[in-house]
Amino acid sequence: MKIAILSRNYKLYSTSRLRESAESRGHEVVIIDVLKSYMNITSSKPELYYKKEKMDGFDAVIPRIGASVTFFGTAVLRQFEMMGVYPLNESVAISRSRDKLRSLQLLARKGIGLPVTGFANSPDSVKNLIKIVGGAPLVIKLLEGTQGIGVVLADTQKAAESIIEAFMGLKANIMVQEYVKEAQGADIRCLVVGNKVVAAMKRQAQEGEFRSNLHRGGSASLIKITPEERKTAVKAAQSIGLSVAGVDLLRSERGPLIMEVNSSPGLRGIEEATGKDVAGMIIEYIEKQAKPNKTRTKGKG
Repeated sequence: MKIAILSRNYKLYSTSRLRESAESRGHEVVIIDVLKSYMNITSSKPELYYKKEKMDGFDAVIPRIGASVTFFGTAVLRQFEMMGVYPLNESVAISRSRDKLRSLQLLARKGIGLPVTGFANSPDSVKNLIKIVGGAPLVIKLLEGTQGIGVVLADTQKAAESIIEAFMGLKANIMVQEYVKEAQGADIRCLVVGNKVVAAMKRQAQEGEFRSNLHRGGSASLIKITPEERKTAVKAAQSIGLSVAGVDLLRSERGPLIMEVNSSPGLRGIEEATGKDVAGMIIEYIEKQAKPNKTRTKGKG
């Protein structure tokens, strides 16, 4: 097969591993920086160009689109979809996952466990918003934040009111969530491929920090998840429409609670923590799902 990987940096661990795994299985791989692409949008013959070269003959595309380039990145991915190329994750599913509020609403509609979450627009609603999530301590999250950036723990009612009002004054979109104290600064990242969890790791926040993200200094270790956690992670990914996802959940007294569903999960932490060839599993999944692209140009790929 001829596979495109949409990534702004070919040196990134996840991009490199996916490329190595695909090439080791005999596939041709082309890494495309989405911001250097341009397209011809037409119903008769949609075309995509990269650095003046026409991109065609692809059978599958792996989107590794960063949050900061979601708009243009998903546009490029849609162009591949229009050209009959199999997407590992569809553009609409990626857009859903990047809208944190929308994704939580989709999960809630499916009855999936979530932390109690509040959302409002007016400063007049701040006190009621805090009350909805059970009061302080509570977590305040920027909807546009990634990798733990824009996530604040407010220990007291006063602090919560001040932080929420400050964010609202800056016209920032935020949501407020209950603080799940029994999680003790740890969460579980489940890597879902298709209809199963292929790897799972526990992420533990460093001392004095409540965010467990590895980018924030958290540590990762192998963990055995329960059947309920496994089922919840798969259902969460499927509710967003993602074939491959990093599903973050907390262990609580009322069962697993989904924090986030990530459409471009990093592979380094989970491969190192579990010793599993996650990149190889992803390529194997593509081999099973992708069909030869009938629009391929003769002699290409």
